[in-house]
Amino acid sequence: MEQSKTDPRVLRTRKLIMDSFMELSSKKEFKDITVKDITAEAVINRATFYYHFEDIYDLLEKVLSEVLLVNLDGDYYQNYELNEEALINIFKAITNFQKSLSNRCHRGYEDTIARIIREQLEVIFHKMLLKQRPTEDVQAQKVTAVMLSWGIYGASVEWRRSSKEISPEEYIHSAIPYIMKGIDLGDAD
Repeated sequence: MEQSKTDPRVLRTRKLIMDSFMELSSKKEFKDITVKDITAEAVINRATFYYHFEDIYDLLEKVLSEVLLVNLDGDYYQNYELNEEALINIFKAITNFQKSLSNRCHRGYEDTIARIIREQLEVIFHKMLLKQRPTEDVQAQKVTAVMLSWGIYGASVEWRRSSKEISPEEYIHSAIPYIMKGIDLGDAD
């Protein structure tokens, strides 16, 4: 009899595996972490690991996605319109997420991190735009969500590289009027 993936025991085991991976990632490079290391840390067998995750890359992606969603509080933003406060809060969440990752060894999987951040942002921005303008062209809103997600992600990378002496709020605040003006241009029609 197969257990449901919502069974509390299954959820606890999944969390145990993810927590063990996070613990190991604070000590070792991702490329050096093996399934054997994770199963030893979590005190589980290989079959249990593979019941929950396809491989170590699947585990990495799931861990990063869940940590990012907690930082972003995606459910909160999906119920609100895209405005200055939302953009600043989303930017702060992304920079906080990246700062938390910088405390862990993550060289070698920056592309995965970037993709996950952009994908999560795209979903959030698209839902916000749909809520704000439900009657407008859905394809145009999807493209706008893609552009916003890449732009916010790119700005967070640039802030991390060169502007850490100012807060994320200060960094993004100067661009907000330009972003909002472009968004508000749709109202002029």
